[in-house]
Amino acid sequence: LASSLDPCTFEYDKLINGSGSGGDANSERHPCKNLKGNTNEERFSNTLGGQCTKEKISGSTNTCGACAPYRRLHLCNHNLESISDYDSNARHKLLAEVCMAAKYEGDLIKTHYTPYQQTNKDSASQLCTVLARSFADIGDVIRGRDLFYGNTQEKDQRKKLDDKLKTIFGQIYEELIKKKAEAKDHYKGDADKNYSKLREDWWTANRQQVWKAMTCKADASSAYFRPTCGDRNERGQSQATKQCRCDGDQVPTYLIMCRSFLRWFEEWAED
Repeated sequence: LASSLDPCTFEYDKLINGSGSGGDANSERHPCKNLKGNTNEERFSNTLGGQCTKEKISGSTNTCGACAPYRRLHLCNHNLESISDYDSNARHKLLAEVCMAAKYEGDLIKTHYTPYQQTNKDSASQLCTVLARSFADIGDVIRGRDLFYGNTQEKDQRKKLDDKLKTIFGQIYEELIKKKAEAKDHYKGDADKNYSKLREDWWTANRQQVWKAMTCKADASSAYFRPTCGDRNERGQSQATKQCRCDGDQVPTYLIMCRSFLRWFEEWAED
């Protein structure tokens, strides 16, 4: 995000697609485009039901496992599948791409959740909570922890996405060890080329910008439903009361450290 420190006003289309069509609804790289080419996927529809089978959820078996909630059946990260032309600026371009995905995801969530909330008044979830869940899901994708496969075609796309991320983090790793000899020892556990530790560190270093992008369209009065601001090891946490953000745009600590199946379980319980 070199030319702008604000992921809400950054011109993603010019960086990602030189023609200026990166964010256009007709672009092949539109973050929210699904397998049918639709960019306005209904996010809280129960037409497909929850996805619970072992073929669709990593770690599930015939007798137990997790169920992906309606919101998670689609995620605006299509642009990440086709990142290309990476060089020594890989880490900067990756941040722009992830922020673009988060911004479009947040916009689509708000568009669909507001009417959903009006017709499902018994739901305990608030907009900030729903945004935080998608934020955590994007974090899982970046770190290689995503549990959701989807159908066969979706599973192929998700493998393509993770392979692309491995390639990008491989480039970042190679650049890093050239500049800092000690980095090779620090990341020596990444010999499997998954770059898990590096991906975790990248997410920790950049998640503040991603959360800001996710909440660009949140109303100024949008507040998180529980105190989440501050060091999670300290008492007296405060509540995010403006655009779902803490003072200084710190990332709310609730949910970001919680595993997918636990977040999804809570989501099912509320909705």
